Amino acid sequence: MKHNIYIYILISGLVSYLIRVLPLTLIRKPIRNVFLKSFLYYVPYATLAVMTFPAIIEATSSPVSGWLALAAGTILSWQNRSLPTVAAACCIVVFIAETFL
Repeated sequence: MKHNIYIYILISGLVSYLIRVLPLTLIRKPIRNVFLKSFLYYVPYATLAVMTFPAIIEATSSPVSGWLALAAGTILSWQNRSLPTVAAACCIVVFIAETFL
C-alpha cells in the first residue's frame, strides 16, 4: 500500500508538468482570437475570486461577520480607498460583529 503513494505523486507531478509545458510547445503563434484572448486574460482574476470569497466568509467564527466585512470592503473599494484602509476596516468590522453578535 505504501508504494501506491509514490505512483500518485509521480502522476500528479506529470499532470502538473504537462499542463504547464504543453501550451508552450503547442502554441507557437500569437493568439489572434479575441474571445480566447479575453478568456485567458480573465482566468487569473476568476481563479483568485473563487479562492478568496469563500475564505472571507469562512475565516471568521460566524459567517455573518464575514459577510459584513465583505460588504464593508466592497463599499470602501468602490470608493477608491487604499488597500491598508480596506483591510483595517474589514478587521474592525469583524471585531465589532463578533463582539456584539
